[in-house]
Amino acid sequence: MSGNYAFLFPGQGSQAIGMMSELSSEFAVVSERFQEASEVLKFDLWKLVTDGPVERLNATENTQPALLAASIATWDIWTQCGNHLPSIMCGHSFGEYSALVCAGALNYKDAVKLVATRGKLMQNSSPDGKGGMAAVIGLSKDLLEDICVAVSSIGICDCANFNAPGQIVISGEKSAIAKACEQAKVAGAKRALELPVSVAAHSRLMIPAAELFEEHLSSIKIRSPQIPVIHNVDVKVHQDPVEIRSVLKQQLYSPVKWDNTIEYLAKLGYRDCYECGPGKVLTGLVKRSEALITCIPLSDRAIIEAQSKRDIGLNNE
Repeated sequence: MSGNYAFLFPGQGSQAIGMMSELSSEFAVVSERFQEASEVLKFDLWKLVTDGPVERLNATENTQPALLAASIATWDIWTQCGNHLPSIMCGHSFGEYSALVCAGALNYKDAVKLVATRGKLMQNSSPDGKGGMAAVIGLSKDLLEDICVAVSSIGICDCANFNAPGQIVISGEKSAIAKACEQAKVAGAKRALELPVSVAAHSRLMIPAAELFEEHLSSIKIRSPQIPVIHNVDVKVHQDPVEIRSVLKQQLYSPVKWDNTIEYLAKLGYRDCYECGPGKVLTGLVKRSEALITCIPLSDRAIIEAQSKRDIGLNNE
């Protein structure tokens, strides 16, 4: 039996030292999932998440497996508590891999290996530290895209994450990002803040990494998802494994259309969704994006167990 609600899986930015500590004390599956991931990675992932240092956790190649383990463990707890499965899912950027695991399209250990490689290739894409990203608040898509074009003579600058109306992340070469931030402020942006990262995710600087990543994608078995997954690249559901490989490759250098994804869920009639993983980043973005949808973060046992009593829009399919 499935429920007429959506599951959202967080991406980078939701990680924190000590995440999942409360749930791990009550559910053995948390340590089990991190142990499985540690076996693949050849180091103690749970120790890193528990003790840090935060700089090592924030390294892209470690962040992605850590968030994958946390999200899949949260999913396991959800099902163990007798809750119904969602009828559709999506993930923000890297979170798409968590969604695919829960949808039965990817084997968990294969996914750990895949996202660790993805993170390493992303990290290595800017060895000289020339890559950067910035958050711009309060400008329209069209205006910010025009600014990105205007600074193209300085360097690559792309819109990378359309997170919510008026909340966009740009990505590319640091010099171009800095100039774009200046122009965004002149154009009326409430904030234009360079982020403390050296990876230019979802920009054209990621194309070489995507080409290398394609080889790793081809070595991993992908199945048709048992639950539909909306993809970041085109805001569409794909069932063909060949198509899924293609959009996962494209995702590395293409913008995350998260605002359009939430709009699409609303158009499909969804009014309830859950953030399956640590933090509340996506819950906040949904609140900014779509008044018709309520999002609940699955952050502790009481919240997870309470949902089994709600029986939201059940489908007997």
